Amino acid sequence: MPTKRKKKTTEKPKTEHTPYFKTVADNRRARFNFEILEQVETGIVLSGTEIKSVRAGKAMIRDAYAQIRDGQVWLQNLHISPWDSGGVWNHEAVHPRRLLMHRKEIHRLARVAGQQGLTLVPLRLYIKGHYAKVELALAKGRKHYDKRKVIQQRETDREINRAMRHRE
Repeated sequence: MPTKRKKKTTEKPKTEHTPYFKTVADNRRARFNFEILEQVETGIVLSGTEIKSVRAGKAMIRDAYAQIRDGQVWLQNLHISPWDSGGVWNHEAVHPRRLLMHRKEIHRLARVAGQQGLTLVPLRLYIKGHYAKVELALAKGRKHYDKRKVIQQRETDREINRAMRHRE
């Protein structure tokens, strides 16, 4: 007796899954103190208790900055509070943490920052999918008069938006 063959079924097309985003810490002051020229997404190396604290939102990025040493990027002054029940395996709150980038990109950032006197400033710490990421910016420091111009421009933009809303 001949066996029946099953028809091949076409698989359903896989839908695009958008990764989960959760902003943990935001450095809004950096956008005021620096002129942002370029932004780069980097990974960050964290221990077990550190990632638990980050997922719980216990991180401060306000005073942090990045340095390039020995071909690696290090994030300084990032404060991640110790995990509540970490016990003996808990981490230090502030210590240098390594950022993950491609070697070519590290060399390019080092070259540009060195030639033009720019700074590497972290703008945001967030969770993307299962990974902790840092949005790093190549930035130029603003003078005091530049900051006043930014404030003045922001106020005029708000007034224009208010006028346009009331006009409608």
